[in-house]
Amino acid sequence: MEQTVVLVKPDGVKRGLIGEIVHRFERMSLKIVAMKMVVMKDDIFHAHYGTDKDATIQRLGSKTLETYTKYGKDAKKDLGTDDAKELGKMVVGWLKDYIQSGPVVAMLVEGRHAVDNVKALAGPTMPVQAQPGTIRGDYSTDSAAYANDEKRGVCNLIHISGSLEEANFEKTLWFTPEEVHAYKRAEEYV
Repeated sequence: MEQTVVLVKPDGVKRGLIGEIVHRFERMSLKIVAMKMVVMKDDIFHAHYGTDKDATIQRLGSKTLETYTKYGKDAKKDLGTDDAKELGKMVVGWLKDYIQSGPVVAMLVEGRHAVDNVKALAGPTMPVQAQPGTIRGDYSTDSAAYANDEKRGVCNLIHISGSLEEANFEKTLWFTPEEVHAYKRAEEYV
């Protein structure tokens, strides 16, 4: 069985969507094997998002420039720079402010093809691209364009591990072995 990490971000917590999100995973016969509510500290933030790495900062800045180009906007005029690294640092600040604006609910979800199933249920990272029926498609319409205009992180409700390798790393970041529980769901007894 695969295990994957899901974080209900502060906007999901503040909107009272924890139960709905957990319900969707459980309805899919995925099992919650660990769960806790925490405020993300700086060290976990940087380790989780890799925001202490120049490559990550550069990538975030380049994505911001792509968004500005896509919507015919001028990053230098709106944000004071068109340097990808400087923009990346801004985005990291916005993301940090967003993710530390309240508690997150960290979950370890287990099941067959858990990584792929959780990704499908969550929908694309950008809610504006998410289909109805997905968590992001049903509960958010945010986009990088609006977030950049408002100088904030994208409110996309949840974080999900993007791959099995990422899930295995994030599992050790968020949970100790003692916090992970083995049990059988009712349908596993059949």
